Amino acid sequence: MCIKIVKEYERAVIFRLGRIVDKKPKGPGIFFVLPCTDTFRKVDLRTVTFDIPAQEFLTKDSVTVSVDGVVYFRVFDPICSVANVSNAGHATQLLAQTTLRNVLGTKSLSELLSDREGISYNMQTALDEATSVWGIKVERVEIKDVKLPLQLQRAMAAEAEATREARAKVIAAEGEMNASRALKEASLVIAESPSALQLRYLQTLNTIAAEKNSTIIFPLPIDIIQHFTSKKE
Repeated sequence: MCIKIVKEYERAVIFRLGRIVDKKPKGPGIFFVLPCTDTFRKVDLRTVTFDIPAQEFLTKDSVTVSVDGVVYFRVFDPICSVANVSNAGHATQLLAQTTLRNVLGTKSLSELLSDREGISYNMQTALDEATSVWGIKVERVEIKDVKLPLQLQRAMAAEAEATREARAKVIAAEGEMNASRALKEASLVIAESPSALQLRYLQTLNTIAAEKNSTIIFPLPIDIIQHFTSKKE
């Protein structure tokens, strides 16, 4: 007999005369294999990550974008990962690339930019269902970067700037309307009391004098001029 050891995060799948022994993996710790008749493969149970290369595709509204991502997966069934697929990790990577293109091809550009969490969840669900027969559990899928064409970026920036300018003009117009209403109400109050207008004059002079100006223009009330003209007549 030969003594073999696997670590805590590893399992060993033993083949005896071409068949899997006991239909379950060995480990962690010590196990025995028979020389000449037994072979074994180690399977790592730790979480593995890989980057999805940037994929160019057309969105639902016919916009060319480039998207990449990252996938986290682990082996939960060592027997299936050895017996059902030749290379579980490589197969998962290729499947992730095609799934990314298929899922994002059904989304518009606005959905792609605003609903990344939903897209990641849909990709995780699709990958998990497809890789379960390989003994693979897809734990997480994340969209890393969405690259837009330069011309589209400029067009979107111009659209956003125009929207902000239009909104600013609307806010300014609303402010002018509110100010005109306030002035109208103030004029009605001042018209009821002529002395209030004189007090307003004095308050304006006080404000101007506080700024240390060398020239002050004093508004002359019209009532005084009318008083002198009436005397001449």
